Amino acid sequence: MREQLFLRNSFKLSFRAGMELSIIIVNYNVKHFLEQSLCSVEKAIKSSNIEAEIIVVDNHSLDNTLVYLKPRFSCVRFITNDQNLGFAKACNQGYKMSECNYILFLNPDTIVPEDCFSTCISFFKTHADAGAVGVKMLDGRGKLLKESKRAFPSPVTSLFKLFGFARLFPRSKTFSKYHLGHLDENKNHEVDVLAGAYMMVRRNILDELGGFDEIFFMYGEDVDLSYRIQKIGYKNYYLAETSILHFKGESTRKGSLNYLRLFYNAMSIFVSKHYSGGKASAFNFFIHVAIWFRAAMSAFGKFILWIGLPFIDAMLILFSFWVMKNIWATYVRPDIQYPNKLLLISFPAFTIVYLIVAYYAGLYDKWYRRSELLRSTLIATLVLLAAYALLPERFRFSRGIVLFGAVVAFFLISIVRWLLIKNNVLKKSDDKEENPHTLIVGSDDEFQRCRELMQHAGLHEKILGRVAVSENDESGIGYWKRLHMLQPTIDFKEVIFCEGVLAFKNIIESMGVLPKNIRVKFHAAKSQSIVGSDSKDTSGEALSKENGYKIANSYNRRTKRLIDFIVSLLFIITFPIHFIFVRSPLSFFDNCFKVLFAKRTWIGYTMNNGALPHLRKGIIGCNGISLNTAQQLPAESLQMVDYWYARDYEPVQDLKLLWKTYRRLAD
Repeated sequence: MREQLFLRNSFKLSFRAGMELSIIIVNYNVKHFLEQSLCSVEKAIKSSNIEAEIIVVDNHSLDNTLVYLKPRFSCVRFITNDQNLGFAKACNQGYKMSECNYILFLNPDTIVPEDCFSTCISFFKTHADAGAVGVKMLDGRGKLLKESKRAFPSPVTSLFKLFGFARLFPRSKTFSKYHLGHLDENKNHEVDVLAGAYMMVRRNILDELGGFDEIFFMYGEDVDLSYRIQKIGYKNYYLAETSILHFKGESTRKGSLNYLRLFYNAMSIFVSKHYSGGKASAFNFFIHVAIWFRAAMSAFGKFILWIGLPFIDAMLILFSFWVMKNIWATYVRPDIQYPNKLLLISFPAFTIVYLIVAYYAGLYDKWYRRSELLRSTLIATLVLLAAYALLPERFRFSRGIVLFGAVVAFFLISIVRWLLIKNNVLKKSDDKEENPHTLIVGSDDEFQRCRELMQHAGLHEKILGRVAVSENDESGIGYWKRLHMLQPTIDFKEVIFCEGVLAFKNIIESMGVLPKNIRVKFHAAKSQSIVGSDSKDTSGEALSKENGYKIANSYNRRTKRLIDFIVSLLFIITFPIHFIFVRSPLSFFDNCFKVLFAKRTWIGYTMNNGALPHLRKGIIGCNGISLNTAQQLPAESLQMVDYWYARDYEPVQDLKLLWKTYRRLAD
């Protein structure tokens, strides 16, 4: 392992008290969330009047974290690894370089209030038996994260959690034991397990235990450390006196199969290490049952979204055409006989065309939007009618059946989507509003800075106005302490809190009184980004002058695939021409078929960059050089080329590169 240390003369933020707190943050590809976290950490240190050091261990992030953050946080010690060493090992790196009496392990996607550190240190000083403390953690919408307080895993608690009994009986001491649901979340408690997202530990205890067990790559290391702390006679405490925000979806993709595998494998390691005999065997059995059960549920969900939905829609469309054919033949044109053989060919063909057009119109995007269904139905109907007009006379039957069949299909698909949403099989987009729906809470200067960031992201038209942070400020459309009273007078769906005049603590506390289903984002005064996360199970959102990745837009991704498909098909159809102009025709046609069948893409990244939105391996790099040719630029430059391609992607770029590199498409 190659380790580079970026050292400065002033690593520590020094104030009146003694050498007390080392804050260790392990980062991986979440630079904007880390930016907000560091802003809150610095402010909490200053507010607490303690001497502290901040150590960030970067686990080989590919999003230019150090380039972005290092100039803004000169008081932070950055350690960078040339590979992802995992959470436990990276935490130990930071701990071994730290110097203070208390060590805080903090996730990069957290925001801490100003009194957080002083509250925890004061608790240590008044509780000699406390080995480690954690705090109440809230998600990006202000809801309690149950992992703030946990019991040690056991076969029975795992069984209750796996099969949903803990969710059905959230306050039960028996069924909800794993998350200690019977304990009042608003009171301090002695607990078994603290979360590694915020875990403050006495240094002498870590010295005795040797830090985290590095056999855990991700997940389980906090359970293991909590267990070992108890074994040497100390207690773990959950503190409800202070709350932090944890955008859990950013550091973990909880709904993914990979998460399930990592989590349950970590539990298996823990059980094998600390349990013995029949208990360990039973637990491992339940772990494997859990993995297979959750894998099956995940596979079923993907089937519904990627295969099931188009299949259901196809059946509904066929049924709609069949119903309209019978109505038309019975009541509208009883004098015409429609040959069954013709309809058996025409209806499925029309259904396939409908589904293809609907796909490219956005009907099968991740989030369901009624507007997408309406748009896809309209476009598909127009395409069907246009195709119908081009058919020879002997293949035509009735425009009316096509038109009204599409209308019936629209209503049937709408009903099925509604049922799927009601049963949580499909998620409805909260961001379907075309009208302005965002309120910004802050001073006038903070509002202008925030508006500028939104303008770079193309979202400034969504801003409804500013909510004042001073009760005497009459230029705002309301006062932040009465934000919940603005509905239904003002139909807002999103609130952006600006830290500055308002403290982080004020913002965190106010989230609990917001109206239901309001999205919340945050902008720290020192930062150049806005972050937020709607769910602990999904990826969050970050807005900055970098403006995200256009290549991640579902429309652009579909268009890119369509370009690949059409270009490959045209190349294959016109194959005699290419034998003359292409350097290696056989390799060229091999590439055509690979792209046609979605094994490759014509234009891809120059490097395998895991931080950028996923693309299939390219034939040509986005710098116009064949990927089978040695790249002349250094890795850092290629990384930036890939970043610009993903950020600024336009479909026409691919067409231009294909034209320029046509003769090299076989290299």
